[in-house]
Amino acid sequence: MRRLMLLRHAKTETDAPSGRDQDRRLDDRGHKDAAVIGDWIATHPPFPEAVLVSHAVRARQTWDMAWETMKDRVPAPEVEVLPELYGADPAQILETIRTATAPRDPKQLLLVAHNPGMHEAVLMLMGSGDPAGAKALADNLPTAGLAILDFDVKDWGDVAYRRGKLVLFVSPKLLRSG
Repeated sequence: MRRLMLLRHAKTETDAPSGRDQDRRLDDRGHKDAAVIGDWIATHPPFPEAVLVSHAVRARQTWDMAWETMKDRVPAPEVEVLPELYGADPAQILETIRTATAPRDPKQLLLVAHNPGMHEAVLMLMGSGDPAGAKALADNLPTAGLAILDFDVKDWGDVAYRRGKLVLFVSPKLLRSG
């Protein structure tokens, strides 16, 4: 069994001072939401053993804020910053997942990246699971939204479209309202 956690970066400023999209930073709500998701992850095992993060500032800040809230409660995962996750489409995301063997061959993998690729990847990977979560994900993977999918496979290389079971979808907005 393999568990995949797909986390969209948290809320960002509209424009970066540099004018470059990949330099956009989290805004105040983004910092708070990333911490909320980190706290949720820290209280809901199993925990990610490896984390693959887009090189964009907002994705790295999302992971850094989430990790700050969980670091004293969970084992430290291997973290790798991957430029190819910036602007990745579902096929690129799937390829990243399939090659995620890292030194320890993680059973739980967390990706921190961007829409539209992440939202499309969730929809394409999901084959069954939580109907309420699937309905909530139908139109969007919101900022700081986390989709958790289980795959009944022995190796990441066997992960395929429509093979994932949506275990849960959670977001700071859902956590605040529920």
